[in-house]
Amino acid sequence: MSRVSAALLVSAVAAVALPSAASAGCYNCYAPPPCVTCYQQRVEPPQYRTVEETVVVAPGGVVAHRVPAQYRTVMVPQTVMVAPEAVQYERIPPQYGVRQRVEMVAPARSYYVPVAPRCGSCGY
Repeated sequence: MSRVSAALLVSAVAAVALPSAASAGCYNCYAPPPCVTCYQQRVEPPQYRTVEETVVVAPGGVVAHRVPAQYRTVMVPQTVMVAPEAVQYERIPPQYGVRQRVEMVAPARSYYVPVAPRCGSCGY
């Protein structure tokens, strides 16, 4: 057998054995060179939410104020104490504020989804 006839015989057997687009009943349909499956990768971005929390801006406290004694002259030569020295306490309430922060709920993920066929007869 010559080389030419052997090559023709092998190519004829390969053409008959391998299915083609025409044998599948799909005409004028393009299948990409690396045969892509019926799934496509989809990427979902990360999900975030805003959280509001109450925080103390200034703590409360107590401030002591000293009040000096009060004196009055009752008669010309005599001075009398009218009110003794005292301490008055002033309560200062704490002050609160709202702080917002962003936190991640779900990280980014990728998954595969089925792709709708572009050709009704062959699936591509």
